[in-house]
Amino acid sequence: MLEGKERSEEYARSTLPTNRWQLFWDVFKGNFGKIVKINLLILVFCLPSIMVLFFGSQYRASTGRLGPFGLSTGLGYPCSGPLTGIAEYNLIMTELLTYGIFLFTMILAAVGLSGGMYVIRNMIWTEGIFVSNDFWRGVKRNYKNALQAALFFCTILLLCKTMINVAHFTSIGADKLHRTMLTISIVSSWIFIVLGAMMTFWIIALGVNYKMKFLLLLRNSFLLTIGTIPQTIFFGFLALLPVFLIFLAKILGTFGIIIAIFVILLFGFAWALLVWLDFAQWVFDKYINPKISGAKVGRGIYNKDGTKDDEDDVTQSIEYQRLILSHGRSRLVARPIKPIDDSLQLYELPQSFSREDLKKLRESKENIKEDTETFAEEHKNDARYVEYNRVYDERERAVAEADVKKNKKRPKKPPKKLPENQDDAK
Repeated sequence: MLEGKERSEEYARSTLPTNRWQLFWDVFKGNFGKIVKINLLILVFCLPSIMVLFFGSQYRASTGRLGPFGLSTGLGYPCSGPLTGIAEYNLIMTELLTYGIFLFTMILAAVGLSGGMYVIRNMIWTEGIFVSNDFWRGVKRNYKNALQAALFFCTILLLCKTMINVAHFTSIGADKLHRTMLTISIVSSWIFIVLGAMMTFWIIALGVNYKMKFLLLLRNSFLLTIGTIPQTIFFGFLALLPVFLIFLAKILGTFGIIIAIFVILLFGFAWALLVWLDFAQWVFDKYINPKISGAKVGRGIYNKDGTKDDEDDVTQSIEYQRLILSHGRSRLVARPIKPIDDSLQLYELPQSFSREDLKKLRESKENIKEDTETFAEEHKNDARYVEYNRVYDERERAVAEADVKKNKKRPKKPPKKLPENQDDAK
């Protein structure tokens, strides 16, 4: 249980999923309780970031409703002074403050992200996990990577949103050419935000699987984003589906929004990590792991083609069976043993005994032996004894067949040349 599926005796690789889609559903369905726990742990550390974004959006909305942007004060008197650009200026300052604070709250959110992505990765590798222990082990191992990814995206978001708001502010009263240039700037900023989000996903996936410096992480994340742009967009959208449900839920009203928020609170963060890391593992198995010496390909799935990784697993299984056989067949499990009761008792010799007493002692021993053999003969076909002997015989047969195949693969040594005369023989 501590080592995971691959160490258990009943383990069979053919029972594993054969592709990443099946693996995703198998992990999500079979570990739903653990996924909820992981999501709650991540949520605890992300609460400050969520609150900052929520209050920032509420402040922007209230500023737009209460600001003096109408034609009059509401008392019948027109507002005095120029009001052009005040709304855009307030938006610049509000979002600058919001995303600036949001950047600092990600220092705490990175704790939940680092622990969550480590546990989810182990789930995808079909390793046995303990949520709390593995979560803090992931924080210890991956916090730096998670913090780098979070600060990278938050910095891009802060800069690009500021540029967008400044462009809206500058376009007031500008001519057609300047408005066109500012529109291009706004579109480019949104493209950078989307690109930064996709690169952030890849930084997380690379950091939890490989040891790299930050600049190398940036380079490889950019290459993977550009090299797999259709798949990255699709699986990125699929990973963030619980977030998009909030925008879709506005059509259904308050009830739809409540359902969307409930989904996010229940498994939204863990869902995003599970979808993305499962997809990333497929990319790594296809482009990276085959080129790394000692890296396993297809962890968690069964490869029907019989790759080298499968051969290594078979070899490890045979060695495991050989280790069990080295202890021999257990006499306590392989055959029935009658429980101790008071039906037959051994004759006790008196302090001064005769030949007749020795005869009675010998007869009592023979009676106990015959009774034990009779019990063993009656219960030898019980399921537990038959199953144990069958499994033991199968182990012996599997090890013997593996030894025969191994001997066949060995190159035969050329026969020694026989001596031509007696002197050569000596």
